[in-house]
Amino acid sequence: MKVFLVLWALPILLLGGWYGLSYYDLSFGFFMLTRQAHDLVFAVYGNALGLAPETIPPLVARAIAVDSAIVFAIIAFRRRRKIAAWWTARQASSELRPIVVRSADNLSSAP
Repeated sequence: MKVFLVLWALPILLLGGWYGLSYYDLSFGFFMLTRQAHDLVFAVYGNALGLAPETIPPLVARAIAVDSAIVFAIIAFRRRRKIAAWWTARQASSELRPIVVRSADNLSSAP
């Protein structure tokens, strides 16, 4: 499961890091981190897909969101027994807590 999460998170972190650094032109001397390379990459993808280059980043963000939801659903499905046990324990502990009723004697007279 750890390898699965690493293989999911690593490309997202690399893409997000590259996108953020190249969008704000924080190149540190590397061409791939310049704004010129950023625009060139999205122009190439835009031409290959037949889309405007400005529409690609929101599409990628939506794809990452959907993929993340699928990954978390798989993790939740694999751990459903632990989650159910935690939930029932939490519900049982909330029923056993004493209900605190505040009386006028316990209230502070501070404004």
